[in-house]
Amino acid sequence: MNSQALLLDAQKALLPIFSAIDTQVKENLNKVLQAFGHHKVGTHHFAGVSGYGHDDLGREILDRVFAQVMGAEAAIVRAQFVSGTHAIAAALYGVLRPGDELLAIAGAPYDTLEEVIGTRGQGQGSLTEFGIRYRQLDLTAEGTVDWSALATAIAPQTRLALIQRSCGYSWRSSLSIEEIARIVEVVKAQNPNTVCFVDNCYGEFVGSQEPPDVGADLIAGSLIKNPGGTIAPTGGYVAGRADLVAAAACRLTAPGIGIEGGSSLNLNRLLFQGLFLAPQMVGEALKCSHLLAWVGDRLGYRVNPAPLASRCDTIQAIELGSPEKLIAFCRAVQQASPIEAYVDPVPAAMPGYESQLVMAGGTFIDGSTSELSADGPLREPYVAFCQGGTHWTHMALVLERVLGVLGEDGG
Repeated sequence: MNSQALLLDAQKALLPIFSAIDTQVKENLNKVLQAFGHHKVGTHHFAGVSGYGHDDLGREILDRVFAQVMGAEAAIVRAQFVSGTHAIAAALYGVLRPGDELLAIAGAPYDTLEEVIGTRGQGQGSLTEFGIRYRQLDLTAEGTVDWSALATAIAPQTRLALIQRSCGYSWRSSLSIEEIARIVEVVKAQNPNTVCFVDNCYGEFVGSQEPPDVGADLIAGSLIKNPGGTIAPTGGYVAGRADLVAAAACRLTAPGIGIEGGSSLNLNRLLFQGLFLAPQMVGEALKCSHLLAWVGDRLGYRVNPAPLASRCDTIQAIELGSPEKLIAFCRAVQQASPIEAYVDPVPAAMPGYESQLVMAGGTFIDGSTSELSADGPLREPYVAFCQGGTHWTHMALVLERVLGVLGEDGG
């Protein structure tokens, strides 16, 4: 079967799923519109202030809109968060104190958090250096949460339970909102004072609920992922219980300044507009994920999530089995990108990561994973992780190039 026929078969097979995604987009867009309307967002909120950022009305209303959309008491949405990892770190440092324990619920966290925690690196300013103990519950052999271990895992000193929603660079299923709700219930039954904190990266708008809707105390993420809608040029957010958000804000700025500081740098319009577009962009990213999974499976590659399976985030993994195929796959993605299609992705070290990475992403926003991108660590079993996509037809064009490189039978 040639590539055009294969992609046509995929499109026909996925039409019911694509239709269901559009229905979900409508529900999430309505939620965003209700928040905009409730807080009376107007063009006067697009103006920003400079310097300290005092009395920035647009920033204040954006925080309130974001909180409502996320089902949270409060939120802080700031360009001063340089990444999702930075937002997560601010939340961790804001909540945890010497002698506390941080417990990772779903195995090892994402690579960039290892040096924050202190499990890798020189410990410069890590949580470990500040006397915060770390423990993790490994996944089961099937790659799922170890519910039996979790039932007795929470100790009196367990101040924070870290729940990573997305799979990261591991071959496990990302957590559904139902699983997050169950984790919160199990944790709170053992210690109601343990803060349930969700790394929400890649999960926003995938379903109709966000973690605070099901009891999570705190969430954090990046604006150049899902909630920025490919429009936000930088930034991150923390949302949840008002006291915990305030604690994270004091780590971002300083005690006494907290949530009141941080110039919006004339970005308010872009952040509002990105949030408005986010449900649609996430819907298209999910379609891209389904298309890659369907085609990859037909070619004989292992894919995660499986074809036609429900999605919990916007990441699609495909196990390619060799460094050459991983590099070739990323090269095909880069060649089908709007920006720097002429660039040849090569493995390189990246700050915060242990392994060399090969990354493809000719995106308008540097590092944006709400636009179509692909990357993977140069280690066995050589998995490419694809994220984002502003329209599923872009993924179809990428796959035409992939099929040309890997062969229509998988290479």
